[in-house]
Amino acid sequence: MTASGSTTVLFAGGGTGGHLYPGLAIARALRELDPTIQPFFVGARRGIERDILPGSGFPFELLDLHPLYRQRPWENWRTLRGATSAWRRMTRIRAERRPTTVVGTGGYASGIALAYAAVHRIPYAIQEQNSAAGLTVRLFSRWASEIYLGFPEALGALHPGRQARVLDTGNAIEPPPALRPTRLEALARWRLGQDVDATVLLVTGGSQGARALNEAVGAWVRRGLPDGLRLIWATGRKNYEEFAPLASSKVRVEPYISTIADAYAAADLALTRAGAMTTAELCAWNLPSVLVPLPTAAADHQSANARALADAGAAVFLPQSELSADRLEAEIGALVADVPRLDRMREAAAARARPDAAMRIATRVLSLARGLPPAV
Repeated sequence: MTASGSTTVLFAGGGTGGHLYPGLAIARALRELDPTIQPFFVGARRGIERDILPGSGFPFELLDLHPLYRQRPWENWRTLRGATSAWRRMTRIRAERRPTTVVGTGGYASGIALAYAAVHRIPYAIQEQNSAAGLTVRLFSRWASEIYLGFPEALGALHPGRQARVLDTGNAIEPPPALRPTRLEALARWRLGQDVDATVLLVTGGSQGARALNEAVGAWVRRGLPDGLRLIWATGRKNYEEFAPLASSKVRVEPYISTIADAYAAADLALTRAGAMTTAELCAWNLPSVLVPLPTAAADHQSANARALADAGAAVFLPQSELSADRLEAEIGALVADVPRLDRMREAAAARARPDAAMRIATRVLSLARGLPPAV
């Protein structure tokens, strides 16, 4: 407890948005459950958190944390130096904040905080976003009080201790609104006409776009889309000027979709990368998908995510090495022509959906923070 009587929960994770945003979603849910809870974030100076946390409304501290340089091992002196200074700083943070619980959301930015919690017997929970658990989560799962899985498949690589409770919670995302727009409202938002029988394909490679996706989609659009297909296409800002001329009454081209819920509401099908948060959102919106994993993602975890959803019947796994206009025309065309298959994929996506994950995880973290028996 802090001097004011509030309870501090320390969140550790970052480096990438996939490790940071779940922590922010859980922290917001915690504050909604109990305004006396004080989330405090620890992250890396070199990670995305340096740009995101200042506007989050939560107190934070950035430490000199580095990943393991596997391809450049001679640079791991940075990792050791940073870990030493971060450990000293964790001692001061503990004295100042007195956290009762630590929540690790993975990535190199969470390792020192989880190690510190393990050594000092501070209860901690881990949230693993991907179907292939990362190195930090695999290591610290042994001493965790609770482990929250974005994909149930991740459990196979973990070694939780006897005391750990492992839950298939899904990933902490912004859930779809209780009242979704009608089909006509969604089409009108994107100026795609009033043909409610048209199939709308959402194409997005994330906030930065995806060059490989854009080139294949661009070639496909230039040759002519099939009748009855409409596109909402987010290119990423750096690629927008090149592909903007392909916009038409059937193709809406945007540099970035700030309110992705509007696009999900209009879409019948998605062509995207296979990041953990993207796939969680697709399932929450019951959207069938064609997933093209980023081949350079750490430990190829996006391919593992795509395979898991493909095996579940919710997606088509399309490796980037096989991506082309011809392949898109064949895959998307087959899906659009097979309505029963699309319906089965929607049902499979819905079965994997966990739109209430942030609140469910926060409820359990709150019990840990208060030293209460675990929530049901």
